[in-house]
Amino acid sequence: MFVIKHKAIFFTITAGLMLASLIFAFVWTPGLSIEFTGGSVVEGHYASTTPAIETLNTRVSEILPGSRVTPVGETGLVVRTKDLSPDEHNKLIVALSPEASQQFVETDLSTVGPSIGNELRSKALLSVILVLALIILFVAFSFRSASRVVSSWKFGLSVIICLVHDIFVPVGIFSVIAHFLPGYEIDTLFVTAILAILGYSVADTIVVFDRIRENLRHASGKEPFEEVVGRSLKETYVRSINTSLTTVLAALAILFFGGEATHHFALMLAIGITVGTYSSILLASPLLVYISGKSGSK
Repeated sequence: MFVIKHKAIFFTITAGLMLASLIFAFVWTPGLSIEFTGGSVVEGHYASTTPAIETLNTRVSEILPGSRVTPVGETGLVVRTKDLSPDEHNKLIVALSPEASQQFVETDLSTVGPSIGNELRSKALLSVILVLALIILFVAFSFRSASRVVSSWKFGLSVIICLVHDIFVPVGIFSVIAHFLPGYEIDTLFVTAILAILGYSVADTIVVFDRIRENLRHASGKEPFEEVVGRSLKETYVRSINTSLTTVLAALAILFFGGEATHHFALMLAIGITVGTYSSILLASPLLVYISGKSGSK
């Protein structure tokens, strides 16, 4: 009952987190990758010795500012940069071969045009909006049996508010990281991580709401609604924390021991799951009590 009784505190914390995240996202807006802005991707490998990534990034940035060099496997390499002219392409290959024993062998050169980038950006935004719409419809349908006490749409509205929080806060944290650490930008893996966070967060929240629905079905007529919600939360928060903790540990393992290409995805996933666990435990249930207008009612 602590969370329900002190819901004003958690509402204030949540509002502060969302406001700070919005400010960071607008002030320190992360850059978009070439999938969304257009540009060139050069792929290749080294026959034997692979130069240090820091050295390659320095050499490439001198001729093509804003480029990003990413290792793939033990000898592979991917360079993302702006549209390359033939002369710039030749200079890039030379920059990637600092010594005679470290010759870069190009295997693929692909270009993403601005129109394709705009289309990908529009589809990424549409996919997030579509997921949110489908989630609220699913929750409203699934909790229709609880409508005799609380409208199923109020369950759905609580979930959507939590999901908006679970998008804003990770994006704000990512904006801070991208501002201070070069190479962090919004790409297709970032969007994938956002969609994964939404799916994970709603699953965690529905576990709590499902227990509320079951307890409402068997509750006595004298038990206040907020006590039913508080009891349901008490019965499920340990399960939520344990599940989230194991998932975060798996994401951190990918972050520290996985390939360079998945680092940003794993970091975003770990942040998002942590934020989603906070919202499913400390925000969703208090929101349901507040939105239902049944605080203290039986």
